Amino acid sequence: MIIGKVVGSLFSTRKNEKLVGNKFMIVEPVETMHVSGERLVAIDIIGAGIGEYVLVVQGSAARIGCDMADAPVDAAIVGIIDEGQDWSK
Repeated sequence: MIIGKVVGSLFSTRKNEKLVGNKFMIVEPVETMHVSGERLVAIDIIGAGIGEYVLVVQGSAARIGCDMADAPVDAAIVGIIDEGQDWSK
C-alpha cells in the first residue's frame, strides 16, 4: 500500500467495457513513501475527493481490492485517511 493525495480526476469516454461506470482519480504519492514515479491513475470505488489523503494498492491487489479480478486495473483507492500524521511535510 502507498499513501497519496488525490490531486485531480480524469474522464474517459472510451474505455474497456469492464471499466465503464467507474471513476478515475490522479494520485500523487506522499514524498515519504519513496515511490518511483510522480503520479498515478487509480480507480476510485469508495468516493475519494480531490485533496484527500488515500490508501492505494497496485497490481493484483488492486484488482482484488475493487472486486474486479478480470478488469485491466493496476491501481485502486481502497481507503480514505481520516487521521494520521501531517503527510504534507
